[in-house]
Amino acid sequence: MDASPGALVFLLLAGLFAGGVNAVAGGGSLLVFPALLAVGFSPLAANVTNSVAQWPGYLGIVIGARRDLREQRRRILLTSTVAVLGSGIGCVLLLILPGEVFDAVVPALVIMASLLLALQPRIKRWIGQPDPSAPDRLGVLLPAVFLAAIYGGYFGGALGVILIATLSLFANDRLVRLNALKGLLSLVIATVTVVVFAIGAPVDWLAVSLLAPTTLIGGFLGAKLAQRLPENVLRWCVVVLGIAVGIWLTVS
Repeated sequence: MDASPGALVFLLLAGLFAGGVNAVAGGGSLLVFPALLAVGFSPLAANVTNSVAQWPGYLGIVIGARRDLREQRRRILLTSTVAVLGSGIGCVLLLILPGEVFDAVVPALVIMASLLLALQPRIKRWIGQPDPSAPDRLGVLLPAVFLAAIYGGYFGGALGVILIATLSLFANDRLVRLNALKGLLSLVIATVTVVVFAIGAPVDWLAVSLLAPTTLIGGFLGAKLAQRLPENVLRWCVVVLGIAVGIWLTVS
């Protein structure tokens, strides 16, 4: 890692901006990942450091949305259980598979996550307004959360976008409550990655110490300004950047 003052300031700003993007449009982790690459991290080290640094931001989401998590105990227990299992598998796959596998797969994951972020408004229109009185489709919901958690443990970029799309499709409730559950599941997955990666992955704790608090601050400020910021502009900036990074990783 480049530890020059300029590189450190760059990471601080990346964390602030990513936190704000997460609060407004989602996908802020796709900004931190290329920022870490830009200051000299390998793709694997950038991925695990990014995953660990996102944890405080998810905690802030859960604290802010705790009111909307009430009366979801059964749903929380079931989805959190499969999320723990899935994220653990994803982390183990990342650590035991050859680095060449990650280098080959991550460009496709970055591009896929970016395209999913681009489709986020259309997905919301497809989903429509769920019927809160209908039962959850657990036979599809739990396997889908399990697969999303594997993705989150292995890479994690735009995890929140994937989770909210999954919950909105297969759980019947108001979107604000599902969004709170998305934050909780993101925290669960991030907690597993923090524990596993702290033990066996090349986490750069200096970068984490810079990114974690700034991402949290950025998320807080972004939430306060969410009503005023141009969400579509932010979303498409992240999408274009993510696709560019994916292409660059493919050809480099």
